[in-house]
Amino acid sequence: MKRRDAGHTSRRLSSWLPILLVLAVVAAGFASFQYDLGDRLGIAPDDPADPAQVAPPRGLDLPALTTPRPVAAAAPTDSRVDPAKVRRALASYAAEKDLGKHRVLAVGSLDGSVWYDNAGGTFMPASTMKLLTGMAALEAIGPDVTFRTTVVAGAKPRDIVLVGGGDPFLTDKPASSTTYPKPADIRTLARETAAALTEQGQAQVRLQFDDSLFTGPSVNPHWPASYIPEAVVPPITALWVDKGAKRDSWGFESDPSRAAAMLFSAELRRAGIKVTGTPQRTTAADGAAELAGVESAPVSQIVDRVISVSDNEGAEILSHQVGLAEGTGGSFDGGARAVRKVLGRLGVPLAGTRIHDGSGLSRQDRLTTQALLGVLATAARDANPDLRTVITALPVAGFTGSMAGRLGDSNTSGPGRVRAKTGTLTGVHGLAGVTTDLDGNVFTFVFLADRVTEVLEARDTLDDLTAALAACHCSS
Repeated sequence: MKRRDAGHTSRRLSSWLPILLVLAVVAAGFASFQYDLGDRLGIAPDDPADPAQVAPPRGLDLPALTTPRPVAAAAPTDSRVDPAKVRRALASYAAEKDLGKHRVLAVGSLDGSVWYDNAGGTFMPASTMKLLTGMAALEAIGPDVTFRTTVVAGAKPRDIVLVGGGDPFLTDKPASSTTYPKPADIRTLARETAAALTEQGQAQVRLQFDDSLFTGPSVNPHWPASYIPEAVVPPITALWVDKGAKRDSWGFESDPSRAAAMLFSAELRRAGIKVTGTPQRTTAADGAAELAGVESAPVSQIVDRVISVSDNEGAEILSHQVGLAEGTGGSFDGGARAVRKVLGRLGVPLAGTRIHDGSGLSRQDRLTTQALLGVLATAARDANPDLRTVITALPVAGFTGSMAGRLGDSNTSGPGRVRAKTGTLTGVHGLAGVTTDLDGNVFTFVFLADRVTEVLEARDTLDDLTAALAACHCSS
């Protein structure tokens, strides 16, 4: 009888298993849909290693490279855009009701010309805000700068302090050789610290941690109160591991800095150092002797990842770092003021805009099409090579990052030709990026709706708009 009951239970579980798996996938998809969480959920594609660095298989005799023959005539360099053709290309999709009661539609060129603008006014940008944050970081901090996580001597002989340097991608253990960007890790830091301590003849320490690089609240007051309990975003700190994610369950640590210190303590013990007590928060003394340190990926690679997969946590860290670089403070407010300061210096028009964070998660943020078109045009100028990552990081429709699954059902000229930053919040869907039409005209564009009720239909219409622009013969 017991066997029969167990078998019956097993059959019932097996019959429910496919349904439970489907529900889990749908729930993950919904979270990604609403808040651009694909990277954290593991459903954003990893960027591959540079193909040029992949060696051919042994024994493969590759032919010598030759100059290929052109497959088509070169696009004319003196073509002029006809604004009427741009309007006609977009007209049928621009009027679609599924975009809701408020949509902003604009098309420009890399030289700053504007060929189409529906004068939609300000809008809630969602993750298109990351374009502004990325540009400000490249300009204010520099593309080659890294962020250093260190261990320094404490105030007492056996004290050591783990000091957060605001590395957004610090992880728990060394990543694989193909991981991009290559992150620093806490295990390597612990081993280097243990080696330094051993060389000093020290086998026992008391660990403290310092996350004072960032100031102000760790949760943005301009975010909905539900974001933290619903694990939309973690508290933002200068010291965390794996973005503050809990190691044994879903969600984020309430104190990511303390959790990072606890993990570092365990890694020190693994490396042969005895750690007494539990880690305590402190502020390291200026000029304290450094025992070990690890470097983050350079800013250009961090910006690339933040834009490509719409990394909310990375964007907030970058914004704080911009605040530090500009002297306005490593905080939400300081970062927002610094981003405005830097973009204004670059000539980006910011009249009418409101910036409260680096990721666009705030529903109080407001941008204009002029601001986003200005960012794209400024980043593309030959005079600004350090800003070019804002353009090259834009995911390619149908192929990479947050655009991998987009434009597949639209005009076939769209996939591979459209590069765009997605913008997604509840009721908000948008794309901002660049494309080349069939006459060789390079366009910048902003297509966004922030009062959407028909989500799938609105996304399809936005896809159709961008694909139609790519498929246009828009020369006069």
